[in-house]
Amino acid sequence: MPSKVGSAQTSPTLPSPAQGVRWTTPIVETPGIVVLASWVWRLVRFLVTLPFRFPVMVASAAVSAASWYWFGWLGLAVLWATATVASLVWWRVWPDSFRQWVTLRTLAWWRHVFVYRRHWQPVLVISGLAESYQERRYLPRIRRVSCTSWADRVRVTLVAGTSPADFETRVAELAHGFGAPSCRVVVEGPRKITLEFPRHDTLSEPLHAFPMTHHVDLSALPVGVTEDGSEWRLRLHGTHVLVAGVTGSGKGSVIWSAIRATLPAVAEGTAQVWAIDPKRMELSYGRSLFAQYADDGESAVAVLELAVSQMQDRARRYAGRQRSHTPTKQDPFVLVVLDEVAFLTAYHPDRDVRRRAENAIATLTSQGRSVGFSVLAALQDPRKEVMNLRNLFPDKVALRLDEASQVDMILGEGARDRGANAHLIDPGLPGVGYVRMEGSPAPVRVRAAYVADEDITAMADGYGPSENGADR
Repeated sequence: MPSKVGSAQTSPTLPSPAQGVRWTTPIVETPGIVVLASWVWRLVRFLVTLPFRFPVMVASAAVSAASWYWFGWLGLAVLWATATVASLVWWRVWPDSFRQWVTLRTLAWWRHVFVYRRHWQPVLVISGLAESYQERRYLPRIRRVSCTSWADRVRVTLVAGTSPADFETRVAELAHGFGAPSCRVVVEGPRKITLEFPRHDTLSEPLHAFPMTHHVDLSALPVGVTEDGSEWRLRLHGTHVLVAGVTGSGKGSVIWSAIRATLPAVAEGTAQVWAIDPKRMELSYGRSLFAQYADDGESAVAVLELAVSQMQDRARRYAGRQRSHTPTKQDPFVLVVLDEVAFLTAYHPDRDVRRRAENAIATLTSQGRSVGFSVLAALQDPRKEVMNLRNLFPDKVALRLDEASQVDMILGEGARDRGANAHLIDPGLPGVGYVRMEGSPAPVRVRAAYVADEDITAMADGYGPSENGADR
């Protein structure tokens, strides 16, 4: 008698690929009503968003249609005649403004159609910001293109699942794809960003030293310009700044521009500059400007330890009374300038000098912010074995560097992916670099003003001991 197991039906075996069977995906046709509804939705969306995308054109068309409806052809002719006369008056009275307005809008339309929209999908696909050429619905959309005198601003709406960080790590590919020297990502809101593409290098021309001013804001000292043409204001009070760059990259421009901007406060007695110059070349030219000066290992360590002593004394007096420092003549702001700090931390032959210098710098940078002591240090080699105190400097400036890996050493992880290509700066552009401020992950391209020897001489004559009364 056969068992139940033996009598059970067996499932048919599937044919193997070797038997020549070809599997095909069934084709499902989209219903016509769905296709029609999709096209109607796109038309409605286009009409609704049209006034926001082209406000001037839509407003002109609406006013023209209303004039024709209410007043006929005569009213429409009067309206256009008035607009023409107003444009002619604008052109004759303010020609520069009229020319700029027309030029920028014409340029924006041209670059929107023939640069960005034309190459948008290929650039995003190749750079890894979009998946394929077929799925347009998963493609970030260009909402508007506007032009300033120096750059194009492309406003983009992101698709779900894409973050601004994805674009920040692809700025080099975006700049290359659209033929721009660089690209910057500005976050405007949820799923909205603006891509800034400079049309030319706005920092190619050298800057002369800025004129001296009577009012000094130690948290925003003018030392140069940024890529968008605005002033680069360097914060010194309440922070520490590290400037890195190879020889000839312009570290002296940053240092002397900061000193120059601080001098009016030095003249008032509410600020002091202490200088350490191991090379005896950069800061010695304006030696009379400094309350303390050192140019060798022993004297440099003595100055640093004096700064630590005064800082700790001030902290003891502030304990339980105040949490922040306000510069006064009794407790002035003290800026300690260290040119080539690696000489003290790595290159000095005396191990004890290196140890004492490193301890003093670490104490100043970790405790001095709240009591009015700031360190402005410059170095050439940013490797950790040369300078292991990099993380104690909240604000950093990367001028021209030797290697790509050094960018992240100075500006922090991911800075090079966000477009801070300090290793690619032209040697003929001293003072050009990238700044990364505390609390801001996006590096900003800047150029420091060049303070010539004649400017330093004038500064020493105007703000030396005879002028401010300090015994140096």
